[in-house]
This record gives sequence, structure tokens and C-alpha cells, in this order.
Amino acid sequence: MIHVVAVITAKPGRRAALLAAFAENRAAVLAEKGCIEYGATIDAQGIPPSKASFGADTFVVIEKWETLADLQAHAVAPHMKAHGEKTKALVESKLIHVLEPV
Repeated sequence: MIHVVAVITAKPGRRAALLAAFAENRAAVLAEKGCIEYGATIDAQGIPPSKASFGADTFVVIEKWETLADLQAHAVAPHMKAHGEKTKALVESKLIHVLEPV
């Protein structure tokens, strides 16, 4: 199994728009071969901010894939290319961490 933690920071004030676009694309990703989990998360409400908080412009995508090949196919899927084009003006930065269990 492959785990992905994608830290995505929107341009200031654009996180809601970016999350809406993520939600529109999510069903297509979940339908991909090997996709086990694909969901967006934000800092938990009611927790005091800390050095580890992501803040108002960032969200984290938690993904699980059956194999590395499935993840690689996801990266080049037509709907992902279209999503990237649609959202590129909203994104400040992306940090993609690809991990495997020990």
C-alpha cells in the first residue's frame, strides 16, 4: 500500500474555491483503479493554533493507493490534468509526500 500526504496551500483567501474544485474531482479519483482513500482535511476546529497548524489557506489531502503503479497512473489521468489546469491560478504551493508502511 502507498500513502500520500499532499499539503496544498491556496493563494490567500482562495482555499474555499480550491476545496470546491477538489470536491468536484473527488468522485473521478475514487473511481480510479487502486484508490482506497482520497479526502481533504483542514485544521481541527476548537484546537488552539500552534506551530504545527496549517492555517486558513492550507488543506491536506490524505490518500491511500493499493500500489505505486496505481498512484503513478493517477498522476497522469486526464481528469487530474484537467483539474490541474482548472486550479493552477488558485494554488500557491503543493508539497506531496509519498510514503509506505514499515
